[in-house]
Amino acid sequence: MIYGIGTDVCDIRRIETTVQRQGERFVRKVLGEAEWLVWQQRSVRWPQRGLRYLATRFSAKEAFSKAIGLGMRMPMSWRRCEILNEPSGRPMIVLHGELKTWFEAQGLRAHVTVTDETDYAASFVVVERDPTNLPIS
Repeated sequence: MIYGIGTDVCDIRRIETTVQRQGERFVRKVLGEAEWLVWQQRSVRWPQRGLRYLATRFSAKEAFSKAIGLGMRMPMSWRRCEILNEPSGRPMIVLHGELKTWFEAQGLRAHVTVTDETDYAASFVVVERDPTNLPIS
């Protein structure tokens, strides 16, 4: 059963401007620990690739927050939600702390896809509830 759907389109140039203005402080605000490591590796090899990675993660977290209906309010936060890749390359959502506890208590699971083009990053998240695993009210 569909619980929520979230979409987001992010202008990569706006992310770039913010990074230029705030530096790594902004990157650390948005990315979790595992994402931070990937961002560093990608940025060293090709800074634009690191920037696109950051933009897709920003976009996917916005889409996820919309799909769960919380927006950026507790227990949702930037760093409690990571968009990582499975070994196959498929993106997946990994949650931490209170957000993970809340999400699991709701009996939810999420599917995410991200893409980036020259100037924009886009993401789509579908959150579903397993009807056999409904929360106890």
